[in-house]
Formats: sequence, C-alpha cells, structure tokens
Amino acid sequence: MIDCFKYRETQHFSELVYDYVEQSESFKEFISNFPSYENLEKQAIQKGKSYLKASREVLVDALKSQYAYAETSQKTRDNIEALSFENTFTITTGHQLNLFTGPLYFIYKIISTLNLAEEMNEKYPDKNFVPIYWMASEDHDFDEINFFNFKRKKIQWNSDQSGAVGEFNTETLEDLIPELEEVFGNSKRGQDLVQLFKKAYLEHSTLFEATFYLVNQLFQSYGLVVIEPQKSSLKRLFIDEMKTDLLQQKASDCVEEQSERLADKGYKLQVNPREINLFYLKENQRLRIVQEENHFQLVDTDIRFTKDEFLEELENHPERFSPNVIMRPLYQEKILPNICYIGGGGELAYWLQLKSYFDSQNIPFPILLLRNSVMLYSDKTEKKMKNLDLNLSDLFLSPNQLADKRTYQITDIKIDFSQQIEHLKDQFSNLHQLAHRTDQSFEGAVAAQEQKQINGLKHLEKRLLKAQKRKLKDEINRVLSIQDLLFPDEGLQERTLNFSEVYADCGPDFIDILKENLKPLSGEFACIRLNVYNT
Repeated sequence: MIDCFKYRETQHFSELVYDYVEQSESFKEFISNFPSYENLEKQAIQKGKSYLKASREVLVDALKSQYAYAETSQKTRDNIEALSFENTFTITTGHQLNLFTGPLYFIYKIISTLNLAEEMNEKYPDKNFVPIYWMASEDHDFDEINFFNFKRKKIQWNSDQSGAVGEFNTETLEDLIPELEEVFGNSKRGQDLVQLFKKAYLEHSTLFEATFYLVNQLFQSYGLVVIEPQKSSLKRLFIDEMKTDLLQQKASDCVEEQSERLADKGYKLQVNPREINLFYLKENQRLRIVQEENHFQLVDTDIRFTKDEFLEELENHPERFSPNVIMRPLYQEKILPNICYIGGGGELAYWLQLKSYFDSQNIPFPILLLRNSVMLYSDKTEKKMKNLDLNLSDLFLSPNQLADKRTYQITDIKIDFSQQIEHLKDQFSNLHQLAHRTDQSFEGAVAAQEQKQINGLKHLEKRLLKAQKRKLKDEINRVLSIQDLLFPDEGLQERTLNFSEVYADCGPDFIDILKENLKPLSGEFACIRLNVYNT
C-alpha cells in the first residue's frame, strides 16, 4: 500500500525543494526546463546535436574495459552497447562511495533513475535511455562515507588513508566482520548480508572496486550502468574545459553571479566556487591547485609548476586532474549523452548555481529532477496507528505539535480558550466605544489592558495544556514512540537507515516493491507499507 503527500505537507524539506517541485517561475532563468516527458524528449534532441560520435566511442570503450571481468546482466551489457548509437541518451544519478551504500536515499536515487529510463523507453521507442550511476570515486571526504547504521547502531570504518576515496585499500574492513555477524544475526538473510559485505569489500582491493561490485549486484538485473570517472580516456575528453579553468577561471565569475541571483530570491546557497576548481591527484593525496603570480602551486606542499609545465602535465596525464563540486557536473555532462540528473534537495540547490557556467562552455544544461523520497513502515505499525487513531499525516508534525494534537484529541477537559477570548473582546469593545466618545487619550490604556488580559488567557491555556500532557504522558508517549520509529532523531528515515535493515526483514524483494511503486515524475513524497517489514 502506498500513500503520497505533497512535499510541502511533510515539513521536512527546504523552501527551494517545495518551490522547485511546484515548478515556481522563479527558477526559469536557472534551468533548461522543468522535468516532464515532453521536455526530456526535447532535451534529448538538443543533446544529440552537440554530443560527438567520437565521445560515444571513448565512453563505450571505457565502460567495456571497466566491465571486462565483471559478472553482470545481459541487460546491462546491452545498455553499454546501446550507448554506441546516436539515438541513445542517459539518465544519471551520482553519489559518494558510502560504506555498504550508506543511507536509504542512495537506493531511492538509483530506483528513480531506473524507473525514469524505463518510462522514457516506453514512451519514446525510437530512442534508447540508459540509467547511469556515477561513482564519486574522486571525493576525499572520508568522514562522510565511512559508516552506515543498522537498527541505530553505527558501523564505522576507521582508517588513516588519505586522497581520493576510490583508491582506499579495503583490507582493514575485515576488522568489521565480527561486529557485522553480531548485528546482522544468524538468520538466513543476516548471513546473506554478511556474505555480501565480505564479497564486496574483502574480495576487492579498493573502495571503488568494492562499491562497483556491490551496486552491480543489487541493480544489474535492471540494466543499471555504473561509471567510474577516474579514467584517463574519459578525462582526455575534458582537457579543454580543465585548461579553461586553469587559465581563464570562468567558473568562478559565472557561478558567483548566478549564485547572487539565487540568493536575492531568498534561497540558501550550497557551494562556493574557487578561482581554480580542480584538484591534483598525487600519491594518495587530492591537492588543491592555486595560481600564484607566474606558477601553479599545490596547496600545503612545496610542489609548483610553471604554466607550460602544468599544461603539459594536463595533456600527458589528465587523470591526475580532479574536478571539484563546481566542475564535476560539467565533466559529467561533457562525457555522457545525458539529458537528466536526478539528485536530492542539496544537489539540486548547487546545480541551480551552475547553468550560466554551462552556457559559457557551450555544454547543454541537463533537466534536474528531485529523486523520490520514501518512508517505509510495516503492517504492524499500521495496526498500532489505527488503534491510536493516528494518521500518517500526523507523523510529519514536530514531536511537540504531535503531543499537543494528541492531548487535544484524548483529554476530557476543554483546553481551548478561544470562546473566552472572544467574550473578552466583546466586553472591551464597549470600553473602546466609551473611550472614543469621552477621552480619546484613554483608548491606548484600554487597548493595552485588553491585550494584557488576552495574553493572560493564552498563558493559562498553555499551562492547562502542559498539565494535561503530564497527566496523559503514557498515552502521548505511545504516539511519540511510533513517530520516533519512523522519524529517527526527528529526521527522515531515508537519511538514517541503511538498506540492510530493510533487507534483513524483506530480502531483495524490497527493491522490486520500490520499483513498482515509485513514480519519478510524480513530485510527491511516498509512504509505503511493507507487510514483512518490522519498522
């Protein structure tokens, strides 16, 4: 069973997300177009005019090399082959290499991408649409990705390695196996999860290889193509844009100007450009590049290059140059025949800062789509909610709002003082008329006394509500415990739970359930009941 809510009704997203999903006119200047089937087809036509056949050949060769020794589905291999054709386009999502996929929304991102590609293939059979997961293997923020949660227990990988996380050696992850065996338990599915972790992380030497294996295992049957962007052949396609950033530093000016326009509309900015938006990869380090007078300096080192030396390095070893958060989207859109990027609210926010930069580089800006968001709950939880006369919509309230609402519902005392306040206003109405007729200077004193007494009644109402909440504490806690189950730490479930917690109860079928129920263009938040799920 599935229930859907407007994003604004959930009270858990930013104003930017609400406005974007509602297709506010305020975004028109920052996007290519809003997501729809028709606009996606138009985007494909535009992309087809600019994407080079030679780039397709490089892309397909790189993917075939990456998948050469991988066990994957024929559907995925067919999708890779289809990228050779001029009528094939991609729909892409990207994410960091979180340990064991990290939070649940990683799964939702990929399912949104799979479903939109399927829907476009059905609607426009004269074209091919391939779902892509872009691995952020060059990211270097290890603390963001080195853990996942299982039933509120944090499973964390500690390592002193540095540099691009995709190159991290996974050998020390063997130390987590005893902990995983304990938390996953002895059930068949628990043992399956341990084996999946072992195969991914202990039979592959780097985090990139492990994540590639894991995502391929989970989604290969649906034809997902995983791309690892840190390849010399792919980076070579991007040399001109990297050279432009080093020498002309256009990104900084374009993004700053567009960011100011977004900020003027009241939206919070996600990223700030640098003068140079590239890192240099060297010996397990990802080093920031700055220009100083007539040379390029690698920050926190003594390494420097003259302009000619650095351009020669770029030409000979493009794989050593790593785009930051500003340039990565441009790199993605340069090497892929992409028409749509699917991401979360934060990602949409920083993509919205980039269109003028894309325009300056003559690369089509993709259509942006907010990924599906989901709350999962069980039939057991639904029964508890029915017994308490609790609606799904109630759970989106803050805990204090929910406690107040529940108190009003079950108390046998009338807490609402609005009738008394209206009666008080009627009494003061006569005083206002009297003051106006006799001494107008007295009107201010009458108004002040009226407000004082209204505030006193409101204060008494709050005290009575607080007293009733204490009296009904056990009943209210039953409701709040359900809310905490589905909104851990007062946040969305998808930002905390890992897929393993759902897998332990449902097995791999939960991915099929999500695929069958999630509609990427619906623009709604989904609540899905799983009959065999314990939350």
